[in-house]
Amino acid sequence: MRWITRPGWPGNLLAVAAGALNTLALAPYDIWPLAILSLVMLYLGLRDLNGRQALWRGWCYGFGVFGAGTSWIYVSIHNFGGASVLLAGFLMLLFSASVAFFFALPCWLWARWLRRNEAPLADTLAFAAMWMAQEAFRGWFLTGFPWMYSGYSQLDAPLAGLAPVGGVWLISFVLALTAALLCNLPGQRLRQRKGFMAAGVALLIAPWAIGAALKGHAWTTPAGAPLSVAAVQGNIEQSMKWDPAQVNAQLALYRDMTFTARRTDLIIWPETAVPILLDQATGYLDMMGRFASERQSALITGVPIRDAGRFYNGITATGEADGTYRKQKLVPFGEYVPLQDLLRGLIDFFDLPMSDFARGPSGQKLLQAKGYSIASLICYEVVYPEFVASEADHSQLMLTISNDTWFGTSIGPLQHLQMAQMRALEAGRWMIRATNNGVTALINPQGQITATIPQFQKGIMYGEVTPMQQLTPYLRWKSWPMLLVCLGLFGWALLASRMAKTG
Repeated sequence: MRWITRPGWPGNLLAVAAGALNTLALAPYDIWPLAILSLVMLYLGLRDLNGRQALWRGWCYGFGVFGAGTSWIYVSIHNFGGASVLLAGFLMLLFSASVAFFFALPCWLWARWLRRNEAPLADTLAFAAMWMAQEAFRGWFLTGFPWMYSGYSQLDAPLAGLAPVGGVWLISFVLALTAALLCNLPGQRLRQRKGFMAAGVALLIAPWAIGAALKGHAWTTPAGAPLSVAAVQGNIEQSMKWDPAQVNAQLALYRDMTFTARRTDLIIWPETAVPILLDQATGYLDMMGRFASERQSALITGVPIRDAGRFYNGITATGEADGTYRKQKLVPFGEYVPLQDLLRGLIDFFDLPMSDFARGPSGQKLLQAKGYSIASLICYEVVYPEFVASEADHSQLMLTISNDTWFGTSIGPLQHLQMAQMRALEAGRWMIRATNNGVTALINPQGQITATIPQFQKGIMYGEVTPMQQLTPYLRWKSWPMLLVCLGLFGWALLASRMAKTG
């Protein structure tokens, strides 16, 4: 216990281990109590540190979170970016060390301004607010990196019922609150602080009881009859994806698989299933559109789009469907290269095919298919809670297409799938997920997978989705209520600190 609470390298090493535990709480391991243990270790580790010490303790925790949880970055850089083992390892560690500061700054602020060891209730609530605020900030700053949120651990656990109420950030808030209370309650019992004990026990039990009671609650209702779906998984090797000699073979593969598929209302192809520009694929897509119309089907596919000299990662719909969508949340280095004048040409990783996309405009019209509006997301976009909510609140169905081949056989695709499941749960809508090599899946409004096909196999997934109407509380209000609560708790902690100093 003393190693956790005291400054120095033993406590910092334990902070790295605590951060790594968060990975085991998430997919594909799903040992959700470890999310609480991880936060308990962080909370205890910050209790007696000054601001500078807390900054480095938080950095160590963040390095553990990303070093273990985003190890798939090594696969992308080494296997597909052409970097050597040493260089790929160095770049992965450099990335983890950089994004670890997303935890370092909040921990410094916590120790410097918000911590209230002598007022355990204010301390507990402010810690939970700090934890949620750092997740929200991490999803926004410099376009954001909203990966590895602790709330995802509750997808199949008791707090899942809170997701439609306040999203994944509300769940993260409750996990941090629980961790701090578990640390504070035993000591207050020994001090016979009955008021804190009563309030603390209520705060400990109530969110879990409410979450369990709301789990499975239907916030939305069907807007029409179920639609049949065929999602085509081509399993194209990444080395072939942008090879000009392989373009015709890829187009023929998706054409032939679709021609032989069962008739369905919706036919979904994954991200950049058409590996040429939309204006170059007009004849091919017109032909596929006529085929879809003859079957009274809607065909939706990923395809790069050229417009006014700029290139976009996009989606287009044909047959009994209409519309195009240009991706708004781009993947750094995968779809655009920051500081490209300096980095282009250094290694193959900075010159990947299709790494010069532009950002699509906001306020785009939703795709229309079979008379319903579909909120469409491409790959990385599904990991942004607020962005997805802003797209989904006018939709009846949700769709995400991806090419997770970049992740190889790592845990990345399964983490990505888990985040898509959380988005469906938050929105109370069916989610269709079509990927190049897995995980292709149908996800119901409770965040549960109802149909899938194996990774790394060519095949077609069949199933049904139901268009949904009405809004969950989260879609209606987004995260504004929780952000206001956090601001109020920060104000309370700061006021209590000033009063203590002046008193």
